[in-house]
Amino acid sequence: MTDKKKADQQASPKNTHVNDTSSNAQRIRLLDHMLTHGSVNTFQAMRQLNILRPGARIAELRAAGHMIKTHLGTLEDDQGRRHPKVATYYITAQPSAGSEEAA
Repeated sequence: MTDKKKADQQASPKNTHVNDTSSNAQRIRLLDHMLTHGSVNTFQAMRQLNILRPGARIAELRAAGHMIKTHLGTLEDDQGRRHPKVATYYITAQPSAGSEEAA
């Protein structure tokens, strides 16, 4: 029998419950959302992904080699109030195979 190393299944986006507030789980959810939907804004990250400080998680993903662009714009919150300079994050590239994995 061969001894192959498998990826940690606990780190899989499908196994990362929204109630898991660890930094690693938040990075996984954030990255998965951007890869699936193309972008995420601060309100979405907080409301849908349970990430209190999305900017910090974005900084950690960037440090791990993910190319993420930020656009600041005016967005409305759930109550219809306009907020200037709300960040929307776009992933533009994945880290190369030789770099450290983000999540």
